[in-house]
Amino acid sequence: MVKREDILSLEYLKKSEYTGSNGKTRYRLEAVEGEDGKRLRAAVWPEPFCFGATPEEKKIFEEFPFSEEGIIAAAEWINQAALKL
Repeated sequence: MVKREDILSLEYLKKSEYTGSNGKTRYRLEAVEGEDGKRLRAAVWPEPFCFGATPEEKKIFEEFPFSEEGIIAAAEWINQAALKL
């Protein structure tokens, strides 16, 4: 299960994407520009490949506010989305 403390800070996410894995699920968080400013984009996909080598149709995406609350929501979503893979 992915928890908030497993994910690096907003300062880190401003500059670089963050990737991790939980069981047979891999995930990625990154900052993206949305219509209403900076957003946090989360993706999950099944093992065994990295993000770049996994076909797009195997990835599930969702966006959240770029905030501490957004990171918490993203962690909860990653855990729920992992059940769909």
